[in-house]
Amino acid sequence: MLFYEPLFLFVFFPTFYLIYLLGEQREGLRLGVILGASVLFYTWSEPLFVPVVLASALADHLIARRIDHLPRPSRQAKLLLAIGVLINLGILAHYKYTRFLIGNLNGLLHGIAVGPIPVPAIILPIGVSFIVFEKITYLVDIYRAISRPAQRFVTYLLYVFFFPKLLAGPIIKYHEMESQLRALPAARFEDISVGFLRFMMGVAKKTLIADTLANGADQIFEVDPAGIGFSHAWIGVLCFTFQIYFDFSGYSDMAIGIARMLGFHLRENFDMPYISCSITEFWRRWHISLTTWIREYLYIPLGGNRVPPARVYVNLWICFLASGLWHGAAWTYVVWGAFNGLFLMLDRLFLLRLLDRMPRPVANLITFTIVVVGWTIFRAHSMDQAFAFLRAMMQPGLPSQTAGVLINPDVTAAGVLAAVICALPRMPGFYRLRHFVFTTPAWTLTMQTALSLVFVLAVGKAVADPFKPFLYFRF
Repeated sequence: MLFYEPLFLFVFFPTFYLIYLLGEQREGLRLGVILGASVLFYTWSEPLFVPVVLASALADHLIARRIDHLPRPSRQAKLLLAIGVLINLGILAHYKYTRFLIGNLNGLLHGIAVGPIPVPAIILPIGVSFIVFEKITYLVDIYRAISRPAQRFVTYLLYVFFFPKLLAGPIIKYHEMESQLRALPAARFEDISVGFLRFMMGVAKKTLIADTLANGADQIFEVDPAGIGFSHAWIGVLCFTFQIYFDFSGYSDMAIGIARMLGFHLRENFDMPYISCSITEFWRRWHISLTTWIREYLYIPLGGNRVPPARVYVNLWICFLASGLWHGAAWTYVVWGAFNGLFLMLDRLFLLRLLDRMPRPVANLITFTIVVVGWTIFRAHSMDQAFAFLRAMMQPGLPSQTAGVLINPDVTAAGVLAAVICALPRMPGFYRLRHFVFTTPAWTLTMQTALSLVFVLAVGKAVADPFKPFLYFRF
């Protein structure tokens, strides 16, 4: 069930929200309504995975309560934490990496003439990576005494199943929601208004920009890479570059907006990443919840910046290789992670100082180009296709030998609009203009009215167009 499809917009959410508002004065009823709706929401998409999440959540709850009664650090507390983390990583490994590992093992066995291992038909549950990371966060936070265990199992279940962020984040740490889960907030008029405006913006970003650009990216990435030319290679990669941003940030807007309508405040997940002037800055602005998760739960435990420089570089590589694998079970994701790790290492060695001496627009353009190269690897079906695209992108004037690739005006218009939106914050006077618009009542009303009309158009397009799931549903 997608946030912008008719079933959610006109049946599920209005029904749920009416019941929620009617029971808003009773905290216990609010919890039951939100939890019940969240479990139903996920069951609609992944009925077979729900029992797995429920069983593992019960294990988390029991382990966390036991850890809380033990001195830390102690061998028993560490052992219980390791068991809890391994249970969750085992779920992730089984559903996400079994087919990948067996496929690669069969490739090795083929070289020594050994029969292949049967590849099981395992379907990747939607949002499994987000669910597992959040569950691990809960256990580690309890061990670190950052937060206390949930007093009731249903409270922890609400953290796990909270439907606005369930399928594709933001990745919320338990201690960030602890106070809100302990005393469920009541939605005020301001929350409803601000939340719905944010939700409308997310729907518009997803359907009008991301889904339109997806048509151009999919068309070009499906052709024979041997015949790809300079212009088509760049068009396809740029379409995907803007598609993935507006798709994922659109989902985050919807998630944050729906949560706000319920009185919850979720952390931001994007901060204008395409105006970054280094890869280090890009990763502070892109998928913020994942970046902070990796820093706090992997990079710092590995030693962070407290170890010798050579070890710091190794830690960065390990973290971004893990980030690549988290995104998907394919070598393209692993190489993409290594690519980002390389440039983070180069930033520390010399690149950051070099970029800081350049004019901001120049540093921004260089960083954006590096990011685009990374997205080429990320989007490609294989490393062979990635290399074919990169070769074409470095040969100006190389003609395309692929027939049938026609970029329609809608894709062009969406691409130009996406580029303008992403570049606007780099323009002089942008922040003063934004402050003026959003502090002047007449302009604020005009913008809200325009957004409402765009939202109606976006919903109409979502109903009429073929189904396009969020990109991060597969991660």
